[in-house]
Amino acid sequence: MNNTNLQEIIARVLLLARQGGASSAEAGIGTGSGFMVTARLGEVETVEHQRDKGLNITVYLNRKKGSASTTDFGDAAIQETVRAACTIAKHTSEDEFAGLIDPEFIARKIPDLDLHHPWDLTPEAAIELAVACETDARNFDKRITNSEGATINTYSGSHYYGNSHDFTGGWDWSSHSIDCAMIAGHDGKMQRDGWYTKKRDPAELEDIHTLAETAARRALMRLDSRQLPTLTVPVIYEAPVAGSLFSSLINAISGGAQYRKSTFLLDKAGKKIFPDYINIDERPHLKKGPGSAPFDSDGMATRERRLVANGVLQAYILSAYSARKLGLPPTGNAGGVHNLIVETGKQDLASLLRSMDKGLLITDLIGFGINQVTGDYSRGASGFWVEHGEIQFPVEEITVAGNLIDMYHQIIAIGNDVDTRGNIQTGSVLIEKMTVAGN
Repeated sequence: MNNTNLQEIIARVLLLARQGGASSAEAGIGTGSGFMVTARLGEVETVEHQRDKGLNITVYLNRKKGSASTTDFGDAAIQETVRAACTIAKHTSEDEFAGLIDPEFIARKIPDLDLHHPWDLTPEAAIELAVACETDARNFDKRITNSEGATINTYSGSHYYGNSHDFTGGWDWSSHSIDCAMIAGHDGKMQRDGWYTKKRDPAELEDIHTLAETAARRALMRLDSRQLPTLTVPVIYEAPVAGSLFSSLINAISGGAQYRKSTFLLDKAGKKIFPDYINIDERPHLKKGPGSAPFDSDGMATRERRLVANGVLQAYILSAYSARKLGLPPTGNAGGVHNLIVETGKQDLASLLRSMDKGLLITDLIGFGINQVTGDYSRGASGFWVEHGEIQFPVEEITVAGNLIDMYHQIIAIGNDVDTRGNIQTGSVLIEKMTVAGN
């Protein structure tokens, strides 16, 4: 189904909604296809093909809202889905904050963000890649005793949205990844670790041989892990796990958390929540960016902005609805943030370890022990004990605890080893002190 067809479906939905008595309506449509192959122990383990499509419809009867969805794009199914949304709206209570985003915020120009790079890869070729990657990793060292496999994943899709403000727009996108996980064994004990690469453009994926070596090395480094006694020490979150610190920030400053008063950062706009040298930007128009989007789920144009300037929170993350609830202008964040970029310092991870001198390097987190209302933080972790600025031995079965308010204020440095694979991009984060609970 081509993009013209998708736009025609949206136009049909909006017409049917108007004929059904809706004062306004909006529709989002998504289609896509791809496949995933996994190889383990030199053999093909799975081949999965994926084909998706979905249509979400929301109608407004003044301030009464109804929503329905379908995966059937036939005209009869679309008519029935619109009727269902209108029926739901008729039976819901009025909400003074419900409704489409105001027309002045609608995206009228849609920049090309270079998000669509299909991978000309057959399943047979993907199998060869996966087998080669997994075999390289297993052969790296005799202590690699088992494998969780190597997986190749490729997907391309389209996203379109339209509403009664005479707006329809969308874009094509792609996402491709290679993942490899190994199991290392020594003296009857086993450890698992791995690595992955993910890009919109397959030409920018990490070489499979380099990826395999990284996966094997990380598994081997975990061997002979120890526990620690309970202590309070400096902690470094390695870049791949440091993003979780800032995802908690985004949850805390979201409009929903603010108007429900269910956040440890309630009413903190204009207040200092980080040290002076912390700056955090949202950059939704990065070419090929993992979170790039020309407009949000409300149809509002996205724009670059600074969320944290010199440690001070500048604004919240607002959709049209949450903005109305708070009496603030929307920010183009219906559906979340788009490429959160944490400004880095000049130190790489090795330099951060030397700065810390003695403490814990966290490379993996387990569970989700975060209270978004109070900021209390407690998560299972594993990583490495550091002394004299050098890794001494791997550690496991520990818990790191603190409070996010204190943790944010106690960030000493952010490394330049930025992990660019996700929507939140940051280097490793050094925190002045946290409680590490061990044996």
